[in-house]
Amino acid sequence: MNADIPRIAFELDGRSVEALPGETLIEVARREGVEIPHLCYKPGLEAVGNCRSCMVEIEGERVLAPSCCRHPAAGMKVSTSSPRALAAQKMVLELLQSDMPEARYTRHNELDDWSARLGVGKPRFASTRAQPARDATHAAMTVNLDACIQCTRCLRACRDEQVNDVIGLAGRGQEAKIVFDQDDPMGASTCVACGECVQACPTGALAPARGVALAVPDKEVDSVCPYCGVGCQLTYKVRDNRILEVKGRDGPANHGRLCVKGRYGFDYAHHPHRLTQPLIRRDGVPKTGDFTVDPARVLEVFREASWEEALALAGGRLAQIRDQHGGAALAGFGSAKGSNEEAYLFQKLVRTGFGTNNVDHCTRLCHASSVAALLEGIGSGAVSNPVMDVTRAEVIVLIGANPTVNHPVAATWIKNAVKEGAKLVVLDPRRSELARHAHRYLQFKPDTDVALLNAMMHVIVSERLVDADFIASRTLGYEELERNVAGYSPELMAPICGIDAETIRYVARLYATSRGSMILWGMGVSQHVHGTDNARCLIALALMTGQVGRPGTGLHPLRGQNNVQGASDAGLIPMMLPDYGRVDNPEVRARFEAAWGATLDPRPGLTVVEIMDAIQSGQIRGMYIMGENPAMSDPDANHARAALAALEHLVVQDIFLTETAYLADVILPASGFPEKTGSFTNTDRLVQLGRQAIDPPGAAKQDLWIIGQMANRLGLPWQYGHVSEVFDEMRRLMPSIAGISWERLEREGAVVYPCRGEDDPGQPVVFIDSFPREGGKARFVPADIIPADERPDVDYPMVLITGRQLEHWHTGSMTRRAGVLDALEPDPVALVHPLDLQRLGIAPGAPITIASRRGEVVLWARADDSSPLGAIFVPFCYYEAAINRLTNAALDPFGKIPEFKYCAVRVTPGGTVAPQGSYGGGQILADVAQLAT
Repeated sequence: MNADIPRIAFELDGRSVEALPGETLIEVARREGVEIPHLCYKPGLEAVGNCRSCMVEIEGERVLAPSCCRHPAAGMKVSTSSPRALAAQKMVLELLQSDMPEARYTRHNELDDWSARLGVGKPRFASTRAQPARDATHAAMTVNLDACIQCTRCLRACRDEQVNDVIGLAGRGQEAKIVFDQDDPMGASTCVACGECVQACPTGALAPARGVALAVPDKEVDSVCPYCGVGCQLTYKVRDNRILEVKGRDGPANHGRLCVKGRYGFDYAHHPHRLTQPLIRRDGVPKTGDFTVDPARVLEVFREASWEEALALAGGRLAQIRDQHGGAALAGFGSAKGSNEEAYLFQKLVRTGFGTNNVDHCTRLCHASSVAALLEGIGSGAVSNPVMDVTRAEVIVLIGANPTVNHPVAATWIKNAVKEGAKLVVLDPRRSELARHAHRYLQFKPDTDVALLNAMMHVIVSERLVDADFIASRTLGYEELERNVAGYSPELMAPICGIDAETIRYVARLYATSRGSMILWGMGVSQHVHGTDNARCLIALALMTGQVGRPGTGLHPLRGQNNVQGASDAGLIPMMLPDYGRVDNPEVRARFEAAWGATLDPRPGLTVVEIMDAIQSGQIRGMYIMGENPAMSDPDANHARAALAALEHLVVQDIFLTETAYLADVILPASGFPEKTGSFTNTDRLVQLGRQAIDPPGAAKQDLWIIGQMANRLGLPWQYGHVSEVFDEMRRLMPSIAGISWERLEREGAVVYPCRGEDDPGQPVVFIDSFPREGGKARFVPADIIPADERPDVDYPMVLITGRQLEHWHTGSMTRRAGVLDALEPDPVALVHPLDLQRLGIAPGAPITIASRRGEVVLWARADDSSPLGAIFVPFCYYEAAINRLTNAALDPFGKIPEFKYCAVRVTPGGTVAPQGSYGGGQILADVAQLAT
């Protein structure tokens, strides 16, 4: 304990102990190694003292006290196991046991465990309550209220931790029971399946579906979540090389919390569609960009091959193109789903084996414009503060992001902060679930970010709310920005952005004058032709008010995939080497040339969309794609598919026959996330260790091995062994992680960078004293209004916005093959405002056709007022309704990011929705049920 904090001395079971201010008796006892029975108490949840199993005796007091709620006082004498306390504890356990069913729902029933430890035998009392029926209506969880002891841990987990407010306690006396919403079946409620209630339940009253909690694992493996950038730590429970269950672990980013994808989206690894053998396209089978993936017919298009044959063809043909046409005729797409080590080796292969900087990954499609603006203005593309800093902020500004869908655990910290008094300001054309928690919600018109943000800056400048000292000592270019925003008064901008002038003024003052204001943003900011300008405005807001460089302030672009940050850090981008040294900087290039023993191309490479254009023009002839699915994720996906089909040679390394793999000449079966060990960097700059839990299926190989083998076929004499050898090479070349050894990572599990020495704890908050630009000063960059590349008109009168949905992730290749996730959201849907549906004469649930100037798709209409009138939202994960066939490939000139968040469309009733095919995970659910029994 910290010696500077005053402590409270008292006596516990006859020995002297000390408590910190605010600690309860049960907390002190646990720290001192004294176990007190408890059921309603759970660390991290509010103590309510309603089960009374933790009663202790305090000398001089007439009644026993619940140790979970009672705080010690100086000189207090407490007995946790006196005859009186012990008798009360046993009686409570016996009474609770009398209402328990004969059936078991979990191997870890805490009531049974405590009863056994205290010697409580078969209860003497008959049950007095009617046993509720089982509720198995939810795909992920089963409700067994006959085992409920009404400890309310589930309620508090739902209400206080996740702040989803689904679970309640209804009725009185014998009629009291846990309910979901208005006493709905769980499967029909607004439950988002985060599973926090299941993890909190002590008796199995809430349990994983299909009896999974009764299955005995062979081993438990600590790892991290493979989905969004939050980087939640978790534990895999494994039996017979199959993942049975996932539990949240107490990691720095999640503290035990998970979302539906992290907790239930693991069984894609066992899907029958897994690629298990190298495949080579059959002679004479044409490539086409217009197809429906049918894994059952894969051997009609491809033939199985040995690894030696497949690698020889894959690497040999790429080498042949390089030798005949030069390295610029090749390109590579790496993956933010892979590890840091995989990203590093992949970009090294492209740069030294191909001889080009034509290497990119999905950051080009999500936060490239944010990174461009941050590098330009701040000198670093990384976040300034961790997400958890929202709990230290007084004002939280959330713009262009929907964390409850895309970063659910991060959203819980925002909701927790609001409950503790922080003021949340949500700015977004779409009304997210967080809007109900907002102090102010500004639903501005799509495509008017710069107008709104410049108007806020106008208020701050004109009312002299700027931090003049911060501007003078730590920034450059303020005068130019001040002149620019002079013409953006709230009164002039209100008709453009749709927010009244007084609201703009209020929010600007609120942000500027708080003790700590933090900005978080997502792809609603970045995925525009003016995405870099949007981010420039956010940076300027923070700089002019001095709201950066302190806890509870700063700038945080929420990363979409689990390793976007790490993949970018490792150099998986066309104009940057690892640690963001530009390829056209001779000094930077010389350092890597010396380390790699190669001559590097000084010209920045092409980006994702530029590569597709270069294929069509004949400049790019061969590609190596690892773990990416541009046939689904690229804008104007028809154009991307046609480009991929036109390649002379395409090598795809993946775990499924994705839409991109279908167009390959050689397919290399790779490892899923739980099948390999590596480091991953989350949105907070936290480097964490993902550990192998299961083996790859069949002849599938780990990605690092495949990359190494491909390098050998390209003439590179690589001989890497363990993944730690790659990491050690990275830290020698990347000062930001120099202090993070592999041994330290294994020991500590997570280390934040910058971390420049092994005695450096890392820096969660950066830019405290200076910025990593020349002279240590940040730069203001003014922005003016630039309209979207494509505006609605008579023929295409509505606006299309694309994004993700809670249950699915990225292009759906993993989550749509996860049984629970597929059961929760099986069909392609478009979210349309109810008044738009009424105007168009479309009933909710009916099929609709959405068309743009580039194509059309048919999907099901879902009435949803989160989308504004005149706008329609569609997730991009459904291959049978690939919405990116409609989106606009126009690029931001700085970040080279496409305009996913705005294109003109026409919506008409009717059409035939394409069948889902065999994507679903029903067989997996049956397999898990069999293991459980």
